[in-house]
Amino acid sequence: MNVLLTLAGHFFLISLISFGGASAVLPEMHRFLVESMHWLTNSQFVALYAISQASPGPNVLFVALFGWQVAGVIGALVSMLAMCGPTSLLALAVERYGRRHQDSRWHITVRRALAPPTIGLLLATAYVLARSADVNWRLVLLTLLTVAVGARTRINLLWMIGAGALLGALGWL
Repeated sequence: MNVLLTLAGHFFLISLISFGGASAVLPEMHRFLVESMHWLTNSQFVALYAISQASPGPNVLFVALFGWQVAGVIGALVSMLAMCGPTSLLALAVERYGRRHQDSRWHITVRRALAPPTIGLLLATAYVLARSADVNWRLVLLTLLTVAVGARTRINLLWMIGAGALLGALGWL
């Protein structure tokens, strides 16, 4: 029971700062689940995240997988409710109130002010995942090429992901 309360409490708190979605607070989940509580190993954490992103369904599926790994089915339910419940209610309230005041100065200022922390949280997520990945120069080159193509062309990035998957399947990466 103590594990469930700890899991619920922490996911509740980090849900309140997940401006860029649940992936934006992935570094904090890693710190908590792997480094602080030792409920998951680094490899388990990365594998569960990768499985969730490759699976059909909501992007936040990894939260349920983390909870399931820690405390079974009840852990999955507790972690998802703690992560999604508060933010869903907050988003609903902000949307209802914000729609009426979308052109007001304070509303525009708040929206602009949330962009930098969101970008910072997402960059921290990229750092945690990259630090845990098996990296070689070919993967770094492919990543940089994908970023350049995405930034300078209108080519759908799914083509780049498909090309990366093909190169990996052929054993070239």
